[in-house]
Amino acid sequence: MKGINIFLADGFEDMEALATNDVLRRGGLDVNLVSIYDDTPVSSSHGVIVDAAFTLDEVDLGAKGTGPEDIMIFPGGMPGTKNLAACEPLIDAMKAHYAAGGTLAAICAAPGLVLGQLDSLEGIEFTCFDGFEELPQSKGGKFVARSAVRSGRIITGRSAGHAVSFGLEILNLLHPEKVEDVKHSLYLWTA
Repeated sequence: MKGINIFLADGFEDMEALATNDVLRRGGLDVNLVSIYDDTPVSSSHGVIVDAAFTLDEVDLGAKGTGPEDIMIFPGGMPGTKNLAACEPLIDAMKAHYAAGGTLAAICAAPGLVLGQLDSLEGIEFTCFDGFEELPQSKGGKFVARSAVRSGRIITGRSAGHAVSFGLEILNLLHPEKVEDVKHSLYLWTA
């Protein structure tokens, strides 16, 4: 999957998708919102309708030429995460993307239900919403209770309340020089 793509399924968590999108765009990155359906409108877990830019069929799912700067992003939310995890073309593309050298990012339940479908997470540190750590751990992943974690080519976030930290961790991978500017634009400083 080329570029930076946030995949949306009905029931996605608003903050996890849109705050991440906002942080990355503030950092000057081109981000696509992609519906996993045949049409672009997608309903969030709180009933907000978002008109994605593309459908799954309209984006390049081929892994050829994929690098670490190409990022597939999976927000959490219920039943959005379950809908992402049940989308076989998306999961197949995720596996091929990661095998080809691409980066994966998931937050809340998505590290468990979506990234947990990778064959192995051996040696990867990850975070997620409590109760979704079992499958990644069974694949060799190590759970850490932090806001956001980058481990190799996998970035994970804890929950909706940590969506900005998750977005900043993705931005830090691609444009670390922009992180402080984005924090400033959000009036977000560490004490």
